[in-house]
Amino acid sequence: MENAPWPAAAATGIGSLPGTDPGEANRVVVGELPDLPHLAELPARGVGADMIGRTAGLLVDLAVEVVPSGYRVATRPGRDHRRAVDLMRFDLDAFQDAVERGAKPSAVKVQLTGPWTLSSLVELPRGHRVLTDAGALREFTESLSEGLAAHVAEVSKRTGANVVVQLDEPMLPAVLNGLLPTPSKLGTVPPVAEPEARELLGTVVEAARRATGQPVIVHCCADKPPLRLLRKAGADALAFDVTLLRKASAQVLDEVGETWDDGAVLFLGLVPSTDPGRPLTLKSVADPALDLVDQLGFPRTLLAERAVPTPTCGLSGADHAWARRAMALSRDVAKAFLEPPDSW
Repeated sequence: MENAPWPAAAATGIGSLPGTDPGEANRVVVGELPDLPHLAELPARGVGADMIGRTAGLLVDLAVEVVPSGYRVATRPGRDHRRAVDLMRFDLDAFQDAVERGAKPSAVKVQLTGPWTLSSLVELPRGHRVLTDAGALREFTESLSEGLAAHVAEVSKRTGANVVVQLDEPMLPAVLNGLLPTPSKLGTVPPVAEPEARELLGTVVEAARRATGQPVIVHCCADKPPLRLLRKAGADALAFDVTLLRKASAQVLDEVGETWDDGAVLFLGLVPSTDPGRPLTLKSVADPALDLVDQLGFPRTLLAERAVPTPTCGLSGADHAWARRAMALSRDVAKAFLEPPDSW
């Protein structure tokens, strides 16, 4: 991508890591992924550290609390909200320290839950999902956009780097296909039409771009990510698990090719998110990406120009040794995309 804030042959992570020590986690990220380090997420710490709690803690004039069924809108900020805010502050302190001690990257990445996933996994007071109420959905979207801008400003101030936003939308396919159960579990929430989904996501994508002045990434780890919709919503880069495409239909491959041909950067999930229990070579990790460009008829040089290797998803389920190894493999694959070994 022209004018990308990260250098050529950069790699990054999706977000989550194992453990509960933000100092250690962020030092490892900056050490292993120096060209585009990401703010580490540590969901093992519990409430407020998971993807919903972290993003909800950034909302402006909205608060959530934990109930037996999950997160629910609260009338005022309480203990759960304060915990999320505190954990984020600890994370930012650790990230700032790691970046200052490291190689001073030109860009850093932060991850927030996208509007459809956030509104599908937070309940209204009566138990229905936020996305079922048009007014509440609009309010959440506006609050998320405002909180995102404040978060970006804080990260930029602390790191002195360009900030790239990644919006995580793992629930978007379920939203589009009407697969979310109702509170009674006897039915499902009606599907959201693609134009509505695209418009709402586009609002937050544009808010992220205004806040950062940088490309915006949207990540979806489903086996059939709606890449065309994400691109039309304004995403400059699309992150997904490319290893799931080995048996993809021609239609899915055409969608990948279309978005790539349209100028998008693809953040290609290549490295297993947990230890596969067998030795991995650089070539075996890179093969799904090499096969993809070959199938689509693109030159392999495109991988160096508009692809960023990552693990297949977050690393919270891995042990510490594999998490470090996965990040190192992502980095090494990126270098190999730029200067392919003779054996490739």
